[in-house]
Formats: sequence, structure tokens, C-alpha cells
Amino acid sequence: MKKFSITEMFISMLKSKMFIFVAILYIIAAMIKFEFFTEAIVLSASQLSQALMIIPVIFILIGLIDVWVDRETMIKYMGDKSGVVGVLVAFMFGTLAAGPLVGAFPLAYIMLKKGARYANVLFFLTIWSSAKVPIILFQVQSMGLAFTVVSNITLISIFLIGSFAVEFLLGKKEIEKIITMATSDED
Repeated sequence: MKKFSITEMFISMLKSKMFIFVAILYIIAAMIKFEFFTEAIVLSASQLSQALMIIPVIFILIGLIDVWVDRETMIKYMGDKSGVVGVLVAFMFGTLAAGPLVGAFPLAYIMLKKGARYANVLFFLTIWSSAKVPIILFQVQSMGLAFTVVSNITLISIFLIGSFAVEFLLGKKEIEKIITMATSDED
């Protein structure tokens, strides 16, 4: 994998269409009302500082999983023949996770690299996005137990069916292509 220097990363960022788009939005906000611009900068800095506190922890966790969990173990518990166990492991990883969804993608990468079933990884990502323990506790407190139970059973069912439907609709060749592209060390 190619290593980038700080200068190369900064130049790459400046060439990014998303960076240019956001910079234009900031300029427009400043022209419309300067307070919009300052508030946007403060919110962006706050989000960046939160991300910088979480990202090192996530990368340490990913490094540990990459080193400690061998391919055979991942295949056994989350691979193509893992069955219900794979779904339960994906569910547990997703519900007990901490941090924003962006932290789940490197973990999903490690899972795919080590032979986890595509549907299990998709299920893990969807569960992480909306069925984490803190979110469920918040739902119970703010919307009540009945709503929380019904909404989460519905979501989990849709996530599970959707994950396996996507895997089926893509087919083995397309999934292998996606995994190869995701785990390739070439640029």
C-alpha cells in the first residue's frame, strides 16, 4: 500500500471535489450572514475534535482484532457457513459498539479481509447504525418501551432480510469483486 506524506495528503484534500464544495458553501454562508459562517466553523471544529478523540481508539481496536483474531476463527464465527452464529456475532458486535458509524467501516473491512460472510458484515453495519445499546436505552427513556420494542424488532428484521437479500441479488462473483477491491493493497 502506498504511503502518503502530510503534504501529499493536504494537496489531495485541496483537489477533492467535496472539499471544494464545502469551501464554497462556507463562502456562501459568510456572504449571506457572517454568523452562519462562524457557527459552521465552530460546529465543524467540534465535530473534528470529537472524531479525533474516537478515531485512535477505533484504530487500536481494529489493530487488535486484526492481530488477535485469525482468519479461521473469523470464518468459523462469521463466515459463509456460520449460520445463525454469524448473525448473532454480527448483532452483538453492532449493538455493543461505541462510537459513530464511521468507526464501523474499518472494522467491516477487517471482517471481510478475514473471511466474514458479506451478509453478516452488512447486518453488522446496519445494526451499528441504529440498534446500539445506548440508542435503545435512549429510545426506552424518551419514547417508551412499547415503541422501542416494536421499532427495533421491525428494524432488525428489515436489516436481516435486507442484508441477505443484497447478498443474494449481488451474487457470488460481484461480492468477490467487491471484497477483492476493498481488501486489495494496490492503489
